[in-house]
Amino acid sequence: MKLTGGQIVCESLMLEGVDVVFGIPGGAILPLYGTFSQYPQIRHILTRHEEGASMAADAYARITGKVGVCMATSGPGATNLVTGIATAQMDSVPMVAITGQVARPAIGKDAFQETDVTGITLPVTKHNYLVMRAEDIAPAIKEAFYIANTGRPGPVLVDIPRDVFQETAEFTYPETIDLPGYKPVMDGHPSQVRKAAQLINEAKKPLILAGHGVIISRAFKELQELAEKAQIPVITTLLGRSAFPDAHVLFVGMPGMHGVAYASLAIDEADLVIGLGMRFDDRIVGRVSDFAPNAKVVHVDVDPAEIGKNVHTDVPVVGDLARVLRQLNPMVEQTTHVEWLQRIDQLKKDHPSLYIRDTNKLLPQQVVHDLWEVTDGNAIVVTGVGQHQMWAAQHYACREANSFITSGGLGSMGYEVPAAMGAQVARPDRVVWSICGDGGFQMTMSELATIAENNLPVKFAIFNNNFLGMVRQWQEFFYRKDYFATHYTGNPDFVKLADAFGIKGIRVTERSQSLDAIREAMAHPGPVVVDFVVEEEENVYPMIPAGMSTKELLEEPLTEEARS
Repeated sequence: MKLTGGQIVCESLMLEGVDVVFGIPGGAILPLYGTFSQYPQIRHILTRHEEGASMAADAYARITGKVGVCMATSGPGATNLVTGIATAQMDSVPMVAITGQVARPAIGKDAFQETDVTGITLPVTKHNYLVMRAEDIAPAIKEAFYIANTGRPGPVLVDIPRDVFQETAEFTYPETIDLPGYKPVMDGHPSQVRKAAQLINEAKKPLILAGHGVIISRAFKELQELAEKAQIPVITTLLGRSAFPDAHVLFVGMPGMHGVAYASLAIDEADLVIGLGMRFDDRIVGRVSDFAPNAKVVHVDVDPAEIGKNVHTDVPVVGDLARVLRQLNPMVEQTTHVEWLQRIDQLKKDHPSLYIRDTNKLLPQQVVHDLWEVTDGNAIVVTGVGQHQMWAAQHYACREANSFITSGGLGSMGYEVPAAMGAQVARPDRVVWSICGDGGFQMTMSELATIAENNLPVKFAIFNNNFLGMVRQWQEFFYRKDYFATHYTGNPDFVKLADAFGIKGIRVTERSQSLDAIREAMAHPGPVVVDFVVEEEENVYPMIPAGMSTKELLEEPLTEEARS
């Protein structure tokens, strides 16, 4: 049957199982939006900014494992998607972005709202398309969804000129995909898996470094089986938070720049590091020459480009993590590492990184602990980027798998508001807490209107310290407290702001008010903004300065009472 290009897009989305899209219409994509009323099965959420659409789609994808979908018009609409697309690219999130383009005769003529969005997004997408015929829309969308959610997931952009949406063509959705140059390796090479098992069986001080790949491949059971069978301590990266239960006896913590000191120190002493679905990025590794100096490295990742990119790998295994672990686990011998586990326990006693000092001041890390206490660790936690992100990663002990959502690789401030929206749409049955910085919150706070409009009961905890906190901390440590362009003197009244959006607002200025405010927010059926007026110049500890190693580890000075 013949359909318009806009109808072909909608039919294709339905066949891909898409039930929600985030976006904003505009001139070039208007013919597509003119068909949505014919497809009530597809829920469209009208965001207030295209960046909000791409970040909401990103979080939706992380929570569900499905491809997140966002839409925008040409020119500024498309360019406003870019930060969210780049966030998805860095963190391996499956996303399809559909953008309108100026009509075919106007391309290359500097027409109104024309940009070369495929050129702009080439470095930050897994692949992208400019579709010049209506008959090519269905194959392009079929391929886009396949590429986005296979191998190492990532964003794919499909750019469609306005007149192609209006053009008619026969609609036949492809049943199969044939991409000769794209064949992700899913099973580990048997000899490499055997070599990995041999190193694990021989190790006396092994460590597992679990990253986002555990969550992407849903390898939670397989990871736990490996750790328990060989009694291997588990360290998680920032994006690996919630990949392994915090309450498990083998859980150590997050290492690196703002990870717990004992996790980084344990890596220094390990004789084997098993990297599972992680990139060995600079925030974990620091100075490469000093990383895990006594250890051999096994690295399992679905993306061969990550193997050996940053750290020398003794045994590389390319493949989907869950499938590789199902190959590996039967070869691993059941054993114990009692002395090694005792050594890590001693490191925890000597370096109590999660200690919160007793004070009447409203400390942000105490607020995170209060959130954990009231929610019993069962909330989905979404963060922005900066100090609050690190405190959340340190002090919110996750109980459920895949419940900690953050922008890791790109470090996108402003992620905390639209991503919380996307997470709540993905899991309407769950409590979603967005832990925000006052700086990042203001970058995307217009999405409060979208949240109110859709009655999404997201709870926001704003850590209001009137600073770009992490930048201020660096200026304190490395720039002699030259606090230039980091101090906010014109923050809005966040409670009045919430009220303006029709959202309940609560202000907390004292330590004694924190728990009750969180309980009040939890009891409210709709969205809530809680303005925590926290200590202005509180620092995140521990800290390993950029490009340094654990030898330069900075720890918060502790009293003997705190160490006991």
